[in-house]
Amino acid sequence: MFIEVTGGTAKKREIAKSIAEFSGAELMSKRLANSLDIVIELIPNLNSKEGVYGDCIWEDDYNRPKEFTIRVDSKMKPRNIAETVAHEMVHVKQWAKGEMKELVSQNKTKFKGELFGDTEYWFRPWEIEAHGIEKGLFVKWAEATGVSNQKWTYDNVY
Repeated sequence: MFIEVTGGTAKKREIAKSIAEFSGAELMSKRLANSLDIVIELIPNLNSKEGVYGDCIWEDDYNRPKEFTIRVDSKMKPRNIAETVAHEMVHVKQWAKGEMKELVSQNKTKFKGELFGDTEYWFRPWEIEAHGIEKGLFVKWAEATGVSNQKWTYDNVY
């Protein structure tokens, strides 16, 4: 997996790259993960400008894409950046494995064989999956990398 991280501080770039690599290895086969090119852009004030803390989009083919851009608000604390990258990596997995496809011409999303139109954010099954996994990926990554005892990794540190 090729990952390039731009923007933010050196520490935040390091965290974003590390958790993206970890998440890729946890969520996908080695073969699939190694075929991906991911650019992570740490953008200041993304939430205040566009109303999102992070997002992910495929850049090549909507059918099992291999090139992605993940954008994350760089003004967040390191833990929130890490969890957001983990969340967006779940979406990378969903697209790369063909679990999710955007049917742009129909303004619909196909997820695991089911078609969804205008579904409220918190009830979209792909978001339920991503929110359900992000914290677990973060905790597992923090333990695996030896940072779980550092204050910035604790809950409610804002």
